[in-house]
Amino acid sequence: MLADALEHLVRGVVDHPDDVVVRDKQTRRGPLLEVRVHPDDLGKVIGRNGRTATAFRTVISALAGQGGSRIDFVDVDRGR
Repeated sequence: MLADALEHLVRGVVDHPDDVVVRDKQTRRGPLLEVRVHPDDLGKVIGRNGRTATAFRTVISALAGQGGSRIDFVDVDRGR
């Protein structure tokens, strides 16, 4: 549910919405939502001084409730 909501939000901001992929991973530090976007869209997703990324994190934290979830923004060219 969180991954779908985040994917919907990110697709609304970027120029290449078909390249947006959100993966839900479990790590030792807890749940992680990994957002992969086109390299040209990485700046739009992060925003000036990280404001857009912070807004995404705030919305997802509100939806997640107590459990919370971390978000990592990655461009599609970066190695896995």
